[in-house]
Amino acid sequence: MNNLQTFTPSLLTPTCYDHPTSPIRLIETHISWILLTGEFAYKIKKPLDLGFLDFSTLDKRLAACREEVRLNRRLAPDIYIGVVPITGTPAAPRLNGAGEAFEYAVKMRQFPAEATLDKLDAEGGMTARQVESIAATLARFHLQDCDRAGPDSPYGTPEAVWKPVGQNFAQVAPLLENAADRSLLDALSRWSESAHARLAPLMAQRRQSGFVRECHGDLHLGNLAWVDDGLLVFDCIEFNPELRWIDIQAEIAFFYMDLLQRGHDEWAWLFLNLWLDETGDYAGLALLRYYTVYRAMVRAKVAAIRMAQLAGAERETALAEVRALLQLAMRLTDSLPASLGITHGLSGSGKSTVTHRLMQNPGAIRLRSDVERKRMAGLAALAKSNSGVGEKLYAADATQQTYARLAELAGILLDAGWPVIVDATFLMRWQRDLLRDVAKAREVEFRILDFPLPIATLEARILQRARAGGDASEADLSVLQHQLATQEALGADELAETARQGES
Repeated sequence: MNNLQTFTPSLLTPTCYDHPTSPIRLIETHISWILLTGEFAYKIKKPLDLGFLDFSTLDKRLAACREEVRLNRRLAPDIYIGVVPITGTPAAPRLNGAGEAFEYAVKMRQFPAEATLDKLDAEGGMTARQVESIAATLARFHLQDCDRAGPDSPYGTPEAVWKPVGQNFAQVAPLLENAADRSLLDALSRWSESAHARLAPLMAQRRQSGFVRECHGDLHLGNLAWVDDGLLVFDCIEFNPELRWIDIQAEIAFFYMDLLQRGHDEWAWLFLNLWLDETGDYAGLALLRYYTVYRAMVRAKVAAIRMAQLAGAERETALAEVRALLQLAMRLTDSLPASLGITHGLSGSGKSTVTHRLMQNPGAIRLRSDVERKRMAGLAALAKSNSGVGEKLYAADATQQTYARLAELAGILLDAGWPVIVDATFLMRWQRDLLRDVAKAREVEFRILDFPLPIATLEARILQRARAGGDASEADLSVLQHQLATQEALGADELAETARQGES
C-alpha cells in the first residue's frame, strides 16, 4: 500500500468494481487518490503523517473516511454515499467486496470535473446567480447545520486562532529572498499581531456566544460546483478539526477573499451582503478583515512552497503569484473610507434596487428595515407578519425599535471600518436625525439618497411586487396611502446632504 505503483494501478481494472464502469481515470492529490469510474468516484487516503493530518494507519484512514462522509453529507447528502471496504489483495483488489478490508474508500456520486466553479469562472461562465446561491446555502448551513463549540472546547480561543496565523508568517519568511518582499511580509505580520491583540476579547466573546462552529473549513471556488442547475458544496476538511471548528466569519472570509483575488470585487460585496441579510451577524464583521488577511496569507504560503520547488520561468510565475497575494493581503488591512448613506422615499420608489447596486459598486454593507424589523420579531425576511397599517410589526413602538436597531447596527459597522447604506423609507424627520447623529458622532460623511416618483408609478410597482412575491417588503396600497398622509418632507437644511436618484 505504501507504493503507489503496486496498488492503485490495479484499481483501473473494471472487474474490481461491483457496478459497470466507464474508462477509469486516476487523479492524484498530495493526500489522496481519486478514481473516476463513470457513475461513481472513490477517494482513497494516502498513508501519510504530515503533522496537520495523520493517515498513517488503517484505523486512522477509516476514521477519516467516516468523518469525511459525515461532514459532507451536511451540504451534499446526495453525493456522499458512504465508506466502502477494499478487500482482496493489493494485486487483485475488490471495491466493496467480501472478506477482510486492507483499505477503505469514500464512495461518491461522480459529477463532471469541469463543473467546479473555479473552472466555470475561468471560462467566463460564472454569474451572480451562483454567488447568490452560495450566500443563501452557506447562511442556512451556518445557522442550522453547524454544531457549536461547547464551553470546554479547545477550539476558537484567541490562542487557537493565532496559532495558524503565526505559523503562516514563520513558514513563508524563509522562502522570500527579495528584501522588498520580506519587508511587506514583516508589515503584514505586525498588522496581524496588532489586530489580533485588539480583537482577542471579541474572539473570546463570540466563542462563548456560539459563533465558533463546525464549519466546512475550505470554502473556495474549487470546492464548489454547479451541477444540474444547482449548487454543490463538497470536500469539507475532515483531517484536522482545528481548521473547521472556526468562527463563521473565518469561514466566509475564504470565499470572500477568493472572489477578491479573482477580481470579482462586486460579487464579493454581493456575497457578503446576502449572507448578512440571512444571518444578521453584523457584529462579527469587526473580525472579517483580520480573517481575510489570514486567508490570503494561507494562499500565499501555498504559492511560496510551490515556488521553492520550481525553477526558471515556472518559478517566476509562482513568485508573481506570491507577490500578488501579499499585495492583496496588504490591501485588505486597510479600512475603507467610512460613510453613512440613508434612503428617503415612499414604498415602491426603487430604494432596494438602487442600494442593491450601490452595495456592490462602490461597495458597502446594506442594512434593510424590512429585514431587520422581521428579524427582531423572530421572522424570516420573506415571512408575512399579517400586520396592518400601524399594527403589530408596524406599530409606532415597533417602528421606533426598528430604527433604533438600524442606528445601532450602523454605528457598529462604522466603528469596524465599513461603509454603510441603510435602506428604509425614512419619511419622518426623527428617523433621519437618528442616523445623522450616528454619522456625526463618528465624524463621517452622511448623505441622503432621495427617491421622488409619481404616485401612479408607485402604485403600479407595489401591485406588481405583490403579484411577483419574493420581496421582504409587506407594503401594499393602504401602506402607501398612510405614508403619503403622514410623511415629513426633507427640510431645507437637509437638502445640502441630499442626492436625488433617477427612476430605477
